[in-house]
Amino acid sequence: MSTSIAARRRQLRFRRHAGVRKKVSGTIARPRLVVFRSARHISAQIVDDVEGQTLASASTVEKDLRSTYGGNIAAAEEIGRKVAARAKDAGVTEVVFDRGGFRYHGRVAALGDAARQAGLKF
Repeated sequence: MSTSIAARRRQLRFRRHAGVRKKVSGTIARPRLVVFRSARHISAQIVDDVEGQTLASASTVEKDLRSTYGGNIAAAEEIGRKVAARAKDAGVTEVVFDRGGFRYHGRVAALGDAARQAGLKF
């Protein structure tokens, strides 16, 4: 039984993400900034793992961003700025970054850098 290349890559990403999640957990003081990227979109959430709730989120699937951006670096930067602004509105200034099993490179790095420039500390 052979699996497809896409299924194998997804499986390996889940393993990498599990390794990251062993070390990274969000609390009230420092919630977790989670990044997910697909071929077409990118999204970010700020999650409190203790309470199990999302404090803020932003995605290119949202109606106002869907037509303007796709899954490129400019979209990642805009999502980083938006999630940082929404986090400030929720009273969050410090987060721990969860790259979701993706390398800190390209769109993931652009989102992280834009969130830092918008005022989030991690």
